[in-house]
Amino acid sequence: MANGSSYTVQLYVYDLSKGLARQLSPMMLGKTVEGIWHTGIVAYGEEFFFGGGGVTSCYPGCTILGMPDSTVDLGNTEVPRDLFQEYLSSLGESTYRPEKYHLFEHNCNTFSSEVAQFLTGKKIPSYITDLPSEVLSTPFGQALRPLLDSITVTPSGNNGMNGYGQR
Repeated sequence: MANGSSYTVQLYVYDLSKGLARQLSPMMLGKTVEGIWHTGIVAYGEEFFFGGGGVTSCYPGCTILGMPDSTVDLGNTEVPRDLFQEYLSSLGESTYRPEKYHLFEHNCNTFSSEVAQFLTGKKIPSYITDLPSEVLSTPFGQALRPLLDSITVTPSGNNGMNGYGQR
């Protein structure tokens, strides 16, 4: 992971539908959606993500989702780990408090994109961040919105969990 003071940064991408979105979306949405994405940022030997429990970390690939369906190399960062942890604590106490989670507008993917930008200057791929507006642009998405607005996703880890900004 570390090479001197440089740390590898990756995006772990999980399909929460386990392939069902690709199969069912054409008839439900009128277009193909490849997956229902959950993401986490992997850096400093940990995976960091946001859900209904706030900002959390665990060992990479140790959430209840198991290993990611794909990984995206985002580059390297020279941000020191202690500065990054201060940054995460700040996010966990403000922008990414548990009660601020929203499935479509303020979720794991908005968190991953913001953290990726902080660490590497790059955002995560748009096919992930554009998915909510893609779904909501369909009549089926609009009809389901009240139900979907009430859903909170919290992929807990199996070991090594840390919460940020939670008191």
